[in-house]
Amino acid sequence: MEPPILRNYRQSDAAAVSQLFRQVYGDRYVQPHVYLPRMISQNHTDNRWHSLVAEVDEQILGHATLLRDITAHSAELALSVVHPQTRGQNIATRLGERLLNHAQALGCRYVSIKQVTHHPYTQRMAINLGFQSTGLLPDYVPSPFGESGPETIVIGVRPVDGNRCPLPQQRWPASCADLMQHLSSVFGTQERTFHWRGAAIQIDQQANRYDMVLKTLGHGLLKQLRDLPAHWLVSIRLRLSRRFAHDLSRLAAIGFIFTGLAPGNGDYRGWLALFHRGFSRRTLQLQCPLMQRLHEEAQHNIAG
Repeated sequence: MEPPILRNYRQSDAAAVSQLFRQVYGDRYVQPHVYLPRMISQNHTDNRWHSLVAEVDEQILGHATLLRDITAHSAELALSVVHPQTRGQNIATRLGERLLNHAQALGCRYVSIKQVTHHPYTQRMAINLGFQSTGLLPDYVPSPFGESGPETIVIGVRPVDGNRCPLPQQRWPASCADLMQHLSSVFGTQERTFHWRGAAIQIDQQANRYDMVLKTLGHGLLKQLRDLPAHWLVSIRLRLSRRFAHDLSRLAAIGFIFTGLAPGNGDYRGWLALFHRGFSRRTLQLQCPLMQRLHEEAQHNIAG
């Protein structure tokens, strides 16, 4: 087989890219847009997607995308797929390297990545591309691999072109000090906090999970969180502030488990602390030792 040619996505590629996802994942891939070539084309026309493909003998056998968030000056490296017959040639990593260079040209401050945990390959790729794992999203999406249980995701973040993504400067609680001190050393710290734009409370439902984004954690809201239906899987992204130790203690008291950090959404440029309630017990072997420890502590807490 000829070595693959890496090139920019063309509008005429939409049907072939959709077919590649069908060949690799069947009907299980979690992003529905890939099953509609018209949506693939529209996302590129609207400059939301910036894609590269790997081509062999005029056949598309690899694909990766930057999902651009213009308001946050960031992007997500996503939609990476490689046909089985070309695996072992580091195609996904090579596509990722080129897209990270493109993120700099787009003016992105950082790029994030969601790494699956069913297999180690995307985690290894993220490490090779310089991503720092920052948090876990337990039971985040239905498994694209045909497994009966949902897929847990590892979040990775990579600053672009010398940009900093500082955490608020403070003394971290002993229960998560190793992780938070490490992330502080990687991304830096600062005393000021980023300005919050948008609603103070946001909630959405994704599959069987309820996602919440919170600016602050008041006493009244805490009581309402405690009284949510017990069978709900609830994921909270709470603004990481100098009140983190207090927030951590109060959420733990009503059954929410801390699973690390994620970069802010939309206009908010700071960090969000991740808390979850209602996820399943499982054994995972993760590539990042800090994420492995975070997962094991979370499993210990739900067992308790």
